[in-house]
Amino acid sequence: MHDVQARSQLLPLLRSPLLGDLLAWLYLHPDAAFSSTDLARRFGVSQSTISREADRLTVAGLIDETRRGNLRLLQANLDSPLAPPLTELLIQTYGPAAVLGDLLSPVRGIDEAYVYGSWAARYAGEAGPPPRDVDVMVVGEADEDDLFEVARAAERMLGREVNVHRVSAKSWHAPGRDPFLTSVRARPLFTIELSRERA
Repeated sequence: MHDVQARSQLLPLLRSPLLGDLLAWLYLHPDAAFSSTDLARRFGVSQSTISREADRLTVAGLIDETRRGNLRLLQANLDSPLAPPLTELLIQTYGPAAVLGDLLSPVRGIDEAYVYGSWAARYAGEAGPPPRDVDVMVVGEADEDDLFEVARAAERMLGREVNVHRVSAKSWHAPGRDPFLTSVRARPLFTIELSRERA
């Protein structure tokens, strides 16, 4: 659930974290159009909140909209002269939120996945310098080679180091014996949304 009054710590130029999530989702999925209803559900806000943001972004020429009956579809405007530098900024800041779910969803054996560390802290609103890497915790029995491939693909997309750590569901849900897991769970976590249509 987004606090629409919060300030973005990942990209302080933006009015809100929701704006960063929305733009990153659209610009890092440039070939797809998304309904305002689906976007509202994805980001845990009302459809009217998404519509207000979409109105502003459409007027600014950053997104395109099409109507199909009552359905409002939104898509990144790649013809905007701001599209290339904006995409790069979004990759460097909100990129993990937009792409990690896509990369991890096809991997078998993942029960849950989270980003932790400095990126998750900035996403949660903690002030600090831009994160240099992205730390991912995968809960389950996924194959280590598959996770290595995901990490390398994510690094190519995000332009920074991506570290994937796997832990069993039993250890994750009873972290008391492992000081590392206790410290991870004590800090902000970003839940990676995994696709329901998983292999």
